[in-house]
Amino acid sequence: MHDLPSLVVATVICVYWTYVGVMVVRRRRRTRKLAGVVPEQSLERVMGLIWVPLVAAWMTLPWLGFARGSGVFSLPEFARAGGYTALRWLAAGIAVAALLATIRCWRQMGRNWTMAVTREEAKELITDGMFGRVRHPIYALSILLMICTVVVVPTWPVLLIAVVHIALMITKARNEERFLRDVHGARYADYCAATGRFMPPFGRRVR
Repeated sequence: MHDLPSLVVATVICVYWTYVGVMVVRRRRRTRKLAGVVPEQSLERVMGLIWVPLVAAWMTLPWLGFARGSGVFSLPEFARAGGYTALRWLAAGIAVAALLATIRCWRQMGRNWTMAVTREEAKELITDGMFGRVRHPIYALSILLMICTVVVVPTWPVLLIAVVHIALMITKARNEERFLRDVHGARYADYCAATGRFMPPFGRRVR
């Protein structure tokens, strides 16, 4: 018997990265340039070398949980208990909501969306919608989606990629902030003072 919460999360992750792939192709066709797709910074190149196998593992491991694989890839016994099953279904529902919220952010960014930081595409600063309270809502939602994956598929391999993923998100967010401060100066500094990196600050608003 297959595991349905794992199926939901596995499908969400595949849809997430398929959407990213489509955006990459569209951007490449529109601009006919590699700027924003292939990293220009050495730090982002190094992160890319880690990111590709991590994404492959992230897309694969929930399917192994769905199929009830063997060994370290199989769901532990506690994950099949009644009380924890309810928690797994809740996490699966949150994963779906995180995907929908991320798609909304991607659409809001429109042509400003890039895989990597680039001066050529950093002229417009988006500060409304979800970006009006959180500087990196897409990264925050990606972290949330990864946490949901750990809850639904609580295996050691998933926990390992989750730790690496969150570390990469924090590193990338900080790198982008340094880059955007250099591009936008005081305006971006004011934006940072009024927003949270991954969580909305209470009592502060973007001017």
